[in-house]
Amino acid sequence: MSTDFIAQLFDETQDPAAYDPVRSARGAMKTHLPKRFYADVTLEAREANGDILHLLLLDSKPARTKGRALLAAPNAVAGALLAQEWAAQGEFITPATMPVTRILHTAIDHVAGARAAVIADILAYAGSDLVCYRAGEPERLVEMQRQHWDPVLQHIAGRYGARFILAQGILHVAQPEMALEALKPRLESITHPVALGALHVLTTLSGSALIALSVADGVLDAKTGYQAGEVEAAYETAIWGQDEEASARHANRFNDFSAATAVLGSFG
Repeated sequence: MSTDFIAQLFDETQDPAAYDPVRSARGAMKTHLPKRFYADVTLEAREANGDILHLLLLDSKPARTKGRALLAAPNAVAGALLAQEWAAQGEFITPATMPVTRILHTAIDHVAGARAAVIADILAYAGSDLVCYRAGEPERLVEMQRQHWDPVLQHIAGRYGARFILAQGILHVAQPEMALEALKPRLESITHPVALGALHVLTTLSGSALIALSVADGVLDAKTGYQAGEVEAAYETAIWGQDEEASARHANRFNDFSAATAVLGSFG
């Protein structure tokens, strides 16, 4: 498998703490997508440092990341998702349809060596979390925010004892340090870089560490978690409608969110 191919379509050279899964999908917008260069997609279980990795094989050859690491999933469930993405490619390879591949690639090449930075970035999101900034009007938007965001705050308060301050409008409000500190043990308990990378994807897509943690804790599923992050966009769509391009962006973001949820859930 060509390193140049990986570099072109799955370029994740940015700081992992600034990882944006939407940015990484831009390879799908390239004018010239490469043709599928393989016929068979299989997985091979291999022991590495006491763990069992599920390597992606393309025509029996191991696939590698841009950093030349083996492209592998940490468990059989994530491995199956990875293989399905590569098997589903048609005449051309389209990265926008391969969110699990992008999550694993980023985790292997970047998150594994920057765990503290990724945790710090998730906590930074919590410090200015989406669910804490409420509209004063119109009532329909106020109610949508209440419906989707109040359960998130209730879960975070109940499970972690972390209480966040609500604000009206966009003026920044500093959150209590005790609330942020209360989340640290949960984040630090996520030791595998793939799981942490998936949580970071949920955070960046939703704009909310609290929504991401609620998904990780099983309180929200992929659909309700994604909807919680899209409340304001959903309100605008209800008022003005949605064009084809916006609809495609929405579908891609939901696919990324669902994939991150599935990868995180594969750890049990």
